[in-house]
Amino acid sequence: MSAEPAFLLHRKPYRETSALVDLLTLNNGRIRAVAHGGQRPGSKSRQRLQPFTPLFVSWRGERDLKRLTLMESRGQTALLAGEGLLCGLYANEIATRLLPLELAAPDVFAFYTALLEALPMPSERALALRRYEWALLDALEATPRFCTPDNNVLDPQARYRFDAQSRAFLPAEQGLEGRALRYIEQGDWQHTGLASVLKSVMRAALAPHLGSTALRSRELMMALARRRQP
Repeated sequence: MSAEPAFLLHRKPYRETSALVDLLTLNNGRIRAVAHGGQRPGSKSRQRLQPFTPLFVSWRGERDLKRLTLMESRGQTALLAGEGLLCGLYANEIATRLLPLELAAPDVFAFYTALLEALPMPSERALALRRYEWALLDALEATPRFCTPDNNVLDPQARYRFDAQSRAFLPAEQGLEGRALRYIEQGDWQHTGLASVLKSVMRAALAPHLGSTALRSRELMMALARRRQP
């Protein structure tokens, strides 16, 4: 096969000197492969297999576990620190948890690439992360439906909560404003005051697919927030 653009999502030791890796690829979605020499000190494979580094990869194998045959850098590693780094780790973790192997998801790849460009800039970070989360939900055919479970239009003056079973919204006294949900449906995600509602919607929509196991990156983010408190 020809080399394909990719990013490393996750890596762990495999046997003596190899690494078991999850990669997000342009045309084949998430693949799992063995990188021979990926754990050997000083090896080129180990140097290249770094998070947030644009790669070209090729592989062999018809089963779920592939064997990498080529791995080359195709650009500079995104230099992330602090909250930007934790957001990057979160992006990698949810892709590893959510994407089935070899489900083509070119939009996820595109929004992941855009996310890495935005993470160093605090003012652009949150919106880029929400668009990436939406792309993951779209790949799973699990995006929210901005209506009630029986397909009625949301009332801008009412409040609602997300219903995971129907992927729609139920009336709730202490829920999210219908007006804000309408803005999200229309794609007006930069509207003033929408950031917290957008985050709540994405978290609620992702939760059923992530399962009950806590996200390690989210725990680290909460720990960082606690350290920043006076």
